Amino acid sequence: MLDKIAEYIRTNLNIIEKTEISPFVQNINENSYKSPRIFSDIGQDSAAVTNNNDMLTLITTDRIKTSYIENFPLGAGFSSILVGVDDIYACGGKPIAASIIISFKDQILGQKMIDGICKGSRLFQVPIVRGHTNLKEFNELSSTVIGEIKKDEYISATNAQDKDEIILAVDFSGNVGKASKLHWDTVTFKSSEEVLNKRKSMNEIAKLKIVNSAKDISNGGIFGTILQLINYSKVGADINIEKIVMPPVLIEKAYNLETYMQMYLTTSYVLTAPEKTSQDVVKIFNDHGMFAAVIGRIRNEQELNITDGQDTIKVIEF
Repeated sequence: MLDKIAEYIRTNLNIIEKTEISPFVQNINENSYKSPRIFSDIGQDSAAVTNNNDMLTLITTDRIKTSYIENFPLGAGFSSILVGVDDIYACGGKPIAASIIISFKDQILGQKMIDGICKGSRLFQVPIVRGHTNLKEFNELSSTVIGEIKKDEYISATNAQDKDEIILAVDFSGNVGKASKLHWDTVTFKSSEEVLNKRKSMNEIAKLKIVNSAKDISNGGIFGTILQLINYSKVGADINIEKIVMPPVLIEKAYNLETYMQMYLTTSYVLTAPEKTSQDVVKIFNDHGMFAAVIGRIRNEQELNITDGQDTIKVIEF
């Protein structure tokens, strides 16, 4: 199984796309105007801009794939809010507003997208404050979510440290999504109170300053997220796949680890923390109704290794 997992990580496009910085992004980063007010930008789930006090304004932007819009317009609208909200929570922040760019050729499809956007806005309690519409030309949807956090509580996605323990936190209360067997849905059927309580685990962790880095798990799955984190942090990782526990619902449905690690897991995070605080992090997630466990350790050498407790394979060397 180690060989199959290693090969999947090396060749999966979702993972490769997550670990490569687009040359267009590099070009913009090198040639755009720089301001001393920028606290963090490239590589973070949410960029941060300093205010005139001890607060940061958080900004994140995402585009929804056109194929998803056309096949599942309601889900696409909902996801446009979900993905931005989770980027804000991943760095310990609190979302405060969203802006939408929406375009559609068909009125029925467009209304379903709008219904999904409004459903996400209500569930995550994030108002839609601005937007732009372009009708009858393309099916497109992008969102920007802004949030805030105290400067000294901000959790970077680029600060994993040598010998940090790697923690995987997942909401086990979910269902396989309607759009794909690789979508773990933990939000659409729950109340705002329950959904937000689980995310507030990140706010509590941020206030205690007990982790060095964190990212929410996106469509690159568990390993795509880990690779992003260690690549930007310029470190490596050793992962014990035997420590990765699957939700019981997926076990009942005969999912195996090879499938599970490909899934987009809503309400889930990868964090790194010093050994002395890692169990405190696990307890906070448990207290908020999530499963969490240490699945590996950060290393100085820039490589990803996986083990089953007996054999070890070097998957990628940066």
